[in-house]
Amino acid sequence: MIDIKNISTHCTRSEFVGKAVLDTIGLVISGIDDTLLKEMNIGTKYHCLGLFSSRTGAAGQLTALDDAVKATNTEVLSIELPRDTKGWGGHGNYIVLGGTDVSDVRHAISMALELTNKNAGEVYISESGHLEFAYSASAGQVLNKAFGVPMGEAFGFMAGSPAAIGLVMADTAMKSASLSIAKYMTPDKGTSHSNEVILAVAGDASAAKTAVLNARQIGLELLIAMGSYPETPGYHIYKKILTFASGIHIIINGKFKKQIFGIIGNGTSSWMVMNNTNL
Repeated sequence: MIDIKNISTHCTRSEFVGKAVLDTIGLVISGIDDTLLKEMNIGTKYHCLGLFSSRTGAAGQLTALDDAVKATNTEVLSIELPRDTKGWGGHGNYIVLGGTDVSDVRHAISMALELTNKNAGEVYISESGHLEFAYSASAGQVLNKAFGVPMGEAFGFMAGSPAAIGLVMADTAMKSASLSIAKYMTPDKGTSHSNEVILAVAGDASAAKTAVLNARQIGLELLIAMGSYPETPGYHIYKKILTFASGIHIIINGKFKKQIFGIIGNGTSSWMVMNNTNL
C-alpha cells in the first residue's frame, strides 16, 4: 500500500496549474491521447487542453473563464455542471478549454483561478441552503455557451437553494429591470437535478446589475430567515485584493486612471461595481 503522507501537498506535476477557493483545481494536458480525445466528444481541433473543475459553484468560475478566454488565444470546448456542492443543494463545474499553444492555455487557466478567488465573494452558503450571483458587463464565448447570453451583452446570474428561494429571486429580478431571459433552470429542467432555481439574464449593463443586486437582497433575507447566517468562501481573499488594488494606477490610452473598487452591502461584491475613474 502506498504511503500517501509521502506525497507533498505542493504539487510539481507539469499538469498542475493551481487551485482556488470552492475546491477548484486548474490543470493542463499538453498533448491529449488521440483515442481519449475522440471519446470526449469535444472535437479534435485541439490537443492541448485546459481543465477547470470545482466542487462548489459555477457562475463565478464561468465568469472568470469568460474573461480568461477573452484575454488569451483559447476556446471553450465543453461545460458540464455536475450535481455536487459537497453534498448541499447545488452544482459544481467541469470545463474544458482548448488552444494550440500550451502557454496560452496555461495562462487562461491561471487567470481563471485568480478571478475565481475574487468572484467567490458572491457565493453564500449556510446550513439551510446557498445563493450564488454573477455579473459581466460584456458576455464572451464561455457565457454564451453556458447560458445562451448573446455575445457582447451584459450578463446577470442568480441561483437559490432551496429552489423556492431561487424562484422568488428570479421573479424579483425580472420585475426590477427590463431584461431578456437567457436561461431558466429548475431541479428538473437544465440542471443535474439540483435543488435550485437558476436564472441567467441578458441586456443592458445597468439593468442586469440592478436585477442581480435586488435578487441578492431578497435571497439573503429569505435564506437567513431559515435560521442561520451564510458564509462567503472568498471573503478573506477579497479583503486582500481590495487592499492591494485600491492604490493601483493604470495607464490606459495614455491617461492615468485609478481602479476604484466599490463595496456593496457586506463588502463581498466589489467585482460587480468595478469602474475606471479619471484622476
